[in-house]
Amino acid sequence: MHLADPLPCIALAGPTASGKTAAALAIAKRWPVEIISVDSALVYRGMDIGTAKPSAQELATAPHHLIDIRDPLQAYSAAEFVADAQRLIGEIRQRGRMPLLVGGTMLYFKASMEGLDDMPRSDATVRQRLEQEAATCGWPAMHERLAQVDAVTAARLAPNDAQRIQRALEVFELSGKPMSEWQRGAPEDHLNPVTPGGFFSLEPADRGWLHERIAQRYDGMLSQGFVAEVQALRQRGDLQPDLPSMRCVGYRQVWETLDANGGQEPTGTAWQDMRDRGIFATRQLAKRQLTWLRSMPHRHIIACDAPDALQCLMAAVTPLVESST
Repeated sequence: MHLADPLPCIALAGPTASGKTAAALAIAKRWPVEIISVDSALVYRGMDIGTAKPSAQELATAPHHLIDIRDPLQAYSAAEFVADAQRLIGEIRQRGRMPLLVGGTMLYFKASMEGLDDMPRSDATVRQRLEQEAATCGWPAMHERLAQVDAVTAARLAPNDAQRIQRALEVFELSGKPMSEWQRGAPEDHLNPVTPGGFFSLEPADRGWLHERIAQRYDGMLSQGFVAEVQALRQRGDLQPDLPSMRCVGYRQVWETLDANGGQEPTGTAWQDMRDRGIFATRQLAKRQLTWLRSMPHRHIIACDAPDALQCLMAAVTPLVESST
């Protein structure tokens, strides 16, 4: 099939464990697409099990982009994502294929569709002072402070999300303006590549269904060698737990458990505690992702826990594709 200009650009979002990968592969089997990963964890090499990275067989179904593009020692920002996505969308369309953005990093979706802002750059002095204050009172207390000046941003963040709490407080202190207001005032020269009606969101009608899926997937990761994967990352010697890569959900909990266990894989109650904390953190991530999605009223919701979820998605995508053929 040849897709005539203008090609649609479709986005598929959803919380962790909602079935995004399977849905994207179903679309790829039906139409000539190339998948752009919208995931801040999949960019890292050597982090495969804990990120639920697509298998080699899945990656072979269609061309994938923005996977394994950074070493865990490196950072990857929303601005870099927007620049990479913009370049890739143009290249994919030139090849006569359809760009399909898939993932759960809602900040990346928001940045690509609504634009980046002119928030103040990081200030080392302010960041160091905030870190010192957090060392005294704890990040949950800093989160409460953030809620007093920027309730919208605080509602999206977990009380222990040190990196993002610190940045939000830093922005407010440097500008006197909440981060949420900066984001609302984003410029108009943004990417916004998605076809009208082409932003699909896999969301469960029953939150318990998602919780069960999260637990099953996390147990699967542990059985596949997730702890050994984190041990190998630790043994490199140049990675620290405060790096963005090691702060990914699951990795942080396993790293902390290994710290407490002398680097050895835990057993008994220590293993059970690690598992429980990993599952709880993943559920909290899913809750934050759903909060982000609720702030995007233009999305087309697909009930991912419905037995006909995939059929509903394909039926919704079909008119967008066929209107461009």
